[in-house]
Amino acid sequence: MKTRAVRLYGVDDIRLDEFELPEIKDDEILVKVVSDSICMSTWKTVKQGEKHKRVPNDVKDHPIIIGHEFAGDIVKVGKKWQDKFQPGQKFAQQPAIPGQMESPGYSYLWCGGDTEYCIFPNDIIEAGCLWTFDGDAYFASSVAEPVSCCIGGYHTNYHTVPGKYDHIMGTKEGGNILIMGGCGPMGLGAISYGLTFENKPKRIVVTEISDDRIKRAQEVISEEEAKEHGVELIYVNTAKLDDEYEGLMAITEGHGYDDVFVYIPNKAVCELGNRLLAYDGCMNLFAGPTDPNFSAEVNLYDSHYSRSKIIGSTGGTIDDMKEAIDKNADGRINAAVMITHVGGLDSVVETTKNLPNVPGGKKLVYTHINMPMTAIDDFAKLGETDPFFLELDAVCKANKGLWSAKAEKMLLEHFNAA
Repeated sequence: MKTRAVRLYGVDDIRLDEFELPEIKDDEILVKVVSDSICMSTWKTVKQGEKHKRVPNDVKDHPIIIGHEFAGDIVKVGKKWQDKFQPGQKFAQQPAIPGQMESPGYSYLWCGGDTEYCIFPNDIIEAGCLWTFDGDAYFASSVAEPVSCCIGGYHTNYHTVPGKYDHIMGTKEGGNILIMGGCGPMGLGAISYGLTFENKPKRIVVTEISDDRIKRAQEVISEEEAKEHGVELIYVNTAKLDDEYEGLMAITEGHGYDDVFVYIPNKAVCELGNRLLAYDGCMNLFAGPTDPNFSAEVNLYDSHYSRSKIIGSTGGTIDDMKEAIDKNADGRINAAVMITHVGGLDSVVETTKNLPNVPGGKKLVYTHINMPMTAIDDFAKLGETDPFFLELDAVCKANKGLWSAKAEKMLLEHFNAA
């Protein structure tokens, strides 16, 4: 069958192609992709091309389908998997395959998210990285992948017990969490999760240097909402502090932060986060640097005497993904806080190439429609000449200006892509 897909050929070379998919093998599964969200990791892949560790060296002659945050419907199942999967089921997937570098959206000719249809190979299915779900929205499973990364960060942090060699996994219960550069899409996902994580903190402090980004964050995750969950949530514009260290330390009454998440790969931010660690504190460099020589000064005295720790985390496990989907489905977290733009498959090339320069949060793609990548905040303006967008704007405004299952259904039906 034919499909349209955005494929990578090399550095800064991605193209929207139409081509023929092969017939599936007995150990493969054909799926219809409905939604994919564009990840900064994909932009980094496009900037590196075949130099990227997950991209094949022969990508110029055998291009791969980009996109790894996707969900949709199962269309056809090979004989090997017919006792586990059936056509018509909704699927979700985990792109970080245990035990291998190859990954959807980076490594496969026929498997990626920015496409109308794709084929899951046996190795992904064998690893348990494809499963079905019964949720009412595809986008929630698409952004479950980035949410699972946030969840993975919370689970990766650890603390210790004096006099023992035990590592207590997870952020500190009843502690202070600092999310630095936390009003972007990933930071908002981390805030939403932190309000209901089993190791619930006493306080979450979120830093930014933009009042506009803080204002939007407060609109979608308010201090009042956090208080209802028993968590004190504080947004801080550090650009307005006379002394960033003193100002942030004062919020904790001099205790410091038990868990620090650095959501921006900036040397000064990393060094400040390290200074703000409490006794037995753990700092997680969550934001992935593009410079392989990226480094910062750290306090090794505190590492020795105050048991401070610096780690990094990337991605999440299959369990993290399933937790993200389940908690979004029952309302414990809200993955929609990450999404600010919606578009069609025809918008992927331009949006991906310019991703760092496109303001806002996650860019959500519906692969069976053609639509410019459009900010949800712009629906009202479009509604002045198009009644569909006027109605879509009303649905989003009724949901704190956020995307929703109802909005998704309207969009798919309008473009006859349901």
